[in-house]
Amino acid sequence: MDIILLILQVAVLLGAIFLGIRLGGMAIGYAGGFGVVVLCLVLGMKPGDIPWDVILIIMSVIAAIAAMQLAGGLDYMVQVAEKILRKNPKHINYLAPTVTYFLTFLAGTGHTAFSMIPVIVEVAKEQNIKPSAPLSIAVVSSQIAITASPVSAAVVYMSGALEPFGWSYPGLLGIWLITTFCAVMLTAFIVSKFFPLDLSKDPIYQERLKAGLVKPSVGASNMQLKKGAKLSVGIFLGGVVLVVLYATSISDIVRKPFLDFLSGIIANSNGEGFMASVATFMKGYIDPVRLPRDGAIMSFMLGIAALIAIFCKVETGKLFEASTFKAGMTACVCVLGVAWLGNTFVAGYKQQIGDLAGALVGDYPALLAVALFFASMLLYSQAATAKAIMPVVIGALGISAVNPGDSYILVASFAAVSALFVLPTYPTLLGAVQMDDTGSTRIGKYVFNHSFLIPGVVAVALSVALGFVVAPIFA
Repeated sequence: MDIILLILQVAVLLGAIFLGIRLGGMAIGYAGGFGVVVLCLVLGMKPGDIPWDVILIIMSVIAAIAAMQLAGGLDYMVQVAEKILRKNPKHINYLAPTVTYFLTFLAGTGHTAFSMIPVIVEVAKEQNIKPSAPLSIAVVSSQIAITASPVSAAVVYMSGALEPFGWSYPGLLGIWLITTFCAVMLTAFIVSKFFPLDLSKDPIYQERLKAGLVKPSVGASNMQLKKGAKLSVGIFLGGVVLVVLYATSISDIVRKPFLDFLSGIIANSNGEGFMASVATFMKGYIDPVRLPRDGAIMSFMLGIAALIAIFCKVETGKLFEASTFKAGMTACVCVLGVAWLGNTFVAGYKQQIGDLAGALVGDYPALLAVALFFASMLLYSQAATAKAIMPVVIGALGISAVNPGDSYILVASFAAVSALFVLPTYPTLLGAVQMDDTGSTRIGKYVFNHSFLIPGVVAVALSVALGFVVAPIFA
């Protein structure tokens, strides 16, 4: 009976996910919620935790980005990025993923890649390079960069989970930035050297060219910017810097020595004088921590959005029309439904999953990356995947503040939560297919044989491999 029940529960889990994928868009979240109903009311499971912190961080970051977009900030960033691409067009396979990586790194969402897709297509066409090459790496790069972004929900969760084991927030950012970016560049090298790049030899392109379906190149550099465009970018980037500084200051490894330093200043001056006053003031902000890291990112991002709205004169009534706002809210609904569904199933079999994970990961650490890869493919969110799987693995491996020995495995495997490209339903992936009028970026008739699969798997595998080299050095 238990085996039959398990089979039915797995069938509902996978069935709801694939129903959502078939319906597409926000309906992925709808199907996830429907799956929760069936698991709980029909098959007797208890509802898992709703990932509110993940959803709220996404909402807050998207709120700031939408304000910046409405102020013209994204248009300005596209112009800057286009100049970079057009200045060195022959290196489009390297520059395109670099641009989308750092857009995501700064913004905390891969949806910023949407704005670069048309530019990448145009520059590639002008160089007789199949747009599928730079586009596939660029889209994958924008997803992997989530695991290094200081303002992404995934990094906020992971840094909080790992800090009790002696890992610092700035140290983790450094490891993930180095390993993921190097992996993306190595993937770009592999694609450039071993993939067919000659656009003129693509038969589908030739067919579309003869049919008049390939549009002539039209640069974005002549786009008229709004008055507050540059200011909005400055406010947003300044806010990101403040988030990083604050999050670093409350990291235990940084905070404790800093508190000792401030206490020394106060003690040496007997609490009197200007330096003592400054030290006392600063100490009051981080002892105790008034605002946790996730709360800080939410409030800072909403504050940034308010400053952009005030100083860049944003018409707030039009914010919901911004493409980034629509994409971000769609992502929130998807995370709510699918992640809740996944958490419900995982919570029901937490002991069994933990025992299996402990046995397998203990002997073969790289298997954690494999598990995260396939889980993220289904859960549709880097942060939700980490939140569903990591606590179980931490408990199974017996990792604690007293015994943090194997925690480097978690750090090294983190990039594997970026497998959102496997099923060809992610918005930026679909956008790349639709915006490449040459037809070189496509989804095959077997669904999985699409342009993004091989570059994506290679990039994730390299990120994890580099993680297992770099993370133990800092353990």
